[in-house]
Amino acid sequence: MIDYTPFWKTIKDKGVSTYTLINRYNISSSTLDRLRKRKPINTTTINDLCRILDCKVEDIIVYIPSDKDSQL
Repeated sequence: MIDYTPFWKTIKDKGVSTYTLINRYNISSSTLDRLRKRKPINTTTINDLCRILDCKVEDIIVYIPSDKDSQL
């Protein structure tokens, strides 16, 4: 399971509000809602967030193994 908990810590640590992400950087409120609800987002969005926040991917997402993950 992909978890976005690091994202929320990163924006707090960097002093960036969701308001700023929406209004200054054009991140949609639906994207932020997807992050809140732990729903998938695309890699382009992850790239944009890393660029905006000047951070690494692991500052946005973390993989947590889960029994619900499908096995190949």
